[in-house]
Amino acid sequence: MTFGEQPAYLRVAGDLRKKIADGLLPPHTRLPSQARIREEYGVSDTVALEARKVLMAEGLVEGRSGSGTYVRERPVPKRVARSGYRPAGGATPFRQEQADADVRGTWESRSEQAEASGAVAERLGIKPGDRVMCTRYVFREAGEAVMLSTSWEPLDLTGRTPVMLPEEGPLGGMGVVERMAAIDVVVDNVTEEVGARPGLAEELLALGGVPGHVVLVIQRTFYASGRAVETADVVVPADRYRVAYHLPVR
Repeated sequence: MTFGEQPAYLRVAGDLRKKIADGLLPPHTRLPSQARIREEYGVSDTVALEARKVLMAEGLVEGRSGSGTYVRERPVPKRVARSGYRPAGGATPFRQEQADADVRGTWESRSEQAEASGAVAERLGIKPGDRVMCTRYVFREAGEAVMLSTSWEPLDLTGRTPVMLPEEGPLGGMGVVERMAAIDVVVDNVTEEVGARPGLAEELLALGGVPGHVVLVIQRTFYASGRAVETADVVVPADRYRVAYHLPVR
């Protein structure tokens, strides 16, 4: 193979991908069989199979048991708007995670005490094994799961206070900024790092994704005078959402 020449399976996958993008293979159309691909492109069964695997890994096609492989309906991406933390004034977890004012949603949550893993401890500036309050959220819009979030707060800060449980007590269901203010902790900074990875099986099950699909992970941490008071992983399906940031100019 000369420099710059693609392997045969990628060339076949690229041509099929273009046909899908151009509408020649519209959604719900059965992908040409392995034998048809072999004949049309003059390739081996192995090349035809690998080309189909590429399209499946990219989420362009899906296998249906006993029926074949079909072109998937491509969703129109929606925006997950981010604008940093919201000041005190009643920011709910959904408002905190989805700053788009047009979005109306609900959420489910579950909190439990846990030991901080090495990665969480590093983000919170505590020791591995220190106690944290771990809260898992499922955010829904019109009944559809759109985001998952797992947050961790150090119990040496919130333990035995009215805000120890994020979703219970007098400030249950409010945002981090307002909850922390109630215990005289002033949140003055927030950082977010956005990355992508294959979704975990349990994440894709909750979000209605297909095994192998990629998710966006927003790693967010709130700070008060340089101390991390909460950190969270926000997970959204990469094929259905785009993360849009609205940042003030100082």
